[in-house]
Amino acid sequence: MSKIELHIERLIVEGIPLTSGTPRQLQAGVESELRRLLGAGGLSSDLTGGIALPSLPGPALQLHPTPSALELGRQIADSVYRAIGGDGSVGGGVV
Repeated sequence: MSKIELHIERLIVEGIPLTSGTPRQLQAGVESELRRLLGAGGLSSDLTGGIALPSLPGPALQLHPTPSALELGRQIADSVYRAIGGDGSVGGGVV
């Protein structure tokens, strides 16, 4: 299995109130779910040679009514993965 290194400098979450401690839980959800998804499906072939992108819009999220920070992190990770994942094209997977 090849090594995948992903660095997300900033994640902007708008329209969702975050309380104290929530950012760490959100980060944990994003990290664990991206690790799982990338381990299972890899990266888009467009990214396997390495690339730096200043931004990458992901597909829209379909949020549950009151997601926990961990669940929200997983949903964000799923959206990020659909933009970079092994579907063959960067930015693919529109919902």
